[in-house]
Amino acid sequence: MADDSGGYAIPTEMRVLGERGLEQAKIVCASFLAAAERALNRADSRVTAARSGAKEVGHLAWRFVEHHVAASFAFAEKLARARDAREIIDLHADYAGSQIAALSEQAKALSRQVAELANQAVH
Repeated sequence: MADDSGGYAIPTEMRVLGERGLEQAKIVCASFLAAAERALNRADSRVTAARSGAKEVGHLAWRFVEHHVAASFAFAEKLARARDAREIIDLHADYAGSQIAALSEQAKALSRQVAELANQAVH
């Protein structure tokens, strides 16, 4: 269909279809961008939670280190005051037992903390 200028005129129906297609494409694009933004925000909050959780685990481990250093110095002070070999053996047995018990409890605490962190990362 030729128009007054001698060119080809685009039928009204074709223009309407083109405009509808463009509007639908805008809607789909906006929907995609909104979904992508939500996914990005979820990922960001998970990373933030993981970073916070890792920091908490680090602080917990550091408290354990401080505990062991203090216990080691306390043990060394007791050894320095020991009067005989029997007392040294008894002190060492007490120290080893308390350290094993402390390490066991600390391992449980770290396991709980890491499990909680992993659970948060999944949800």
